[in-house]
Amino acid sequence: MKNALVQLLGIDRPIVLGPFGGLSSIELTAAVSEFGGLGSYGLYGYTPERIHDTVAALRAATARPFAVNLWLPVGDEVVPADVDLGPSLAAMAPLYAAAGVEAPASPELFLPDVEAQLEAVLDAAPAVLSVVFGVPSAEVVERARGRGIRIVGTATSVAEARALAEGGVDAVVATGFEAGGHRVSFLRRAEDSLVGNLALVPQVVDAVDVPVIAAGGIADRRGVAAAFALGASGVQVGTAFLRTTESAATAGHRAAIAAAGETDTVLTRAMSGRLARGIPNRAMRALETAGIIAPFPAQNWATGVFRAAATARGDADLVSLWAGQAAGLSTRERAADVFAELAAGVPQEGNDT
Repeated sequence: MKNALVQLLGIDRPIVLGPFGGLSSIELTAAVSEFGGLGSYGLYGYTPERIHDTVAALRAATARPFAVNLWLPVGDEVVPADVDLGPSLAAMAPLYAAAGVEAPASPELFLPDVEAQLEAVLDAAPAVLSVVFGVPSAEVVERARGRGIRIVGTATSVAEARALAEGGVDAVVATGFEAGGHRVSFLRRAEDSLVGNLALVPQVVDAVDVPVIAAGGIADRRGVAAAFALGASGVQVGTAFLRTTESAATAGHRAAIAAAGETDTVLTRAMSGRLARGIPNRAMRALETAGIIAPFPAQNWATGVFRAAATARGDADLVSLWAGQAAGLSTRERAADVFAELAAGVPQEGNDT
């Protein structure tokens, strides 16, 4: 019997690229799909028009299956009318000055409407829609199936995995405490959902009847082999691919990953208002010290102004240096080399029996 994930997604190797909100690239997504895995592209903050353009660009770059990723609303998101940004903008004033930009005026909206985003994805019909921060509605699941779209949900706990499976997703990503970027918890606070993969993956495998993809702390063949030993049907890898030249990470971000060790990442709400794992830099330390953090997505929008300017200038001290705890294992600079190393850890029966 063929590996369940390979069969489900129509891929050759059960290796999934982590979707990077704000750091995805057409080149890397298409490359992972071309190698035989599932390339993923993060659509956080994208308008419907940009979603259509992105899916079209991905289709032009690869004929293989790929995934696009959306953030679902948890219910705690604020709109501009709900929040006084004054204190946060004041705390960020030195960072705006360092980036060479003015403090912004409050926008009409912090984010595009998620229903419009979902409509655009369903219309574009990629092979896979992956979601974080929740369970897609029954209507979305039904419409996706009608369009031939597989849905992959993301869980940080067994309870979330069960909720996703009961909601009709086709596969579940079990993302451990080790993973870089945002902790995508939706049933409990992220701080109360910090389970490592060694404990999380086998319990999720036992709890659901859909393929489970292990994510967090996987950067080489040893991590892949361990994930399969825990019962996973595949792996999702972010930081090791983010380190490569094909990603949209800046040279400074890639250098920070290359220099990171096992204790060099921390969990913080400073950069976005939601808990996320990354490498400390000037911006993170300054905001943590100030202790004034607006709720999501207001904080993410406010820091995004100086982060965008810093990215254009190549200043790694003023951007979000997202990375997981296995950053020290992310030593390869080419996506092909990362994929080959990961594929070497897939047990033979993972593909053929």
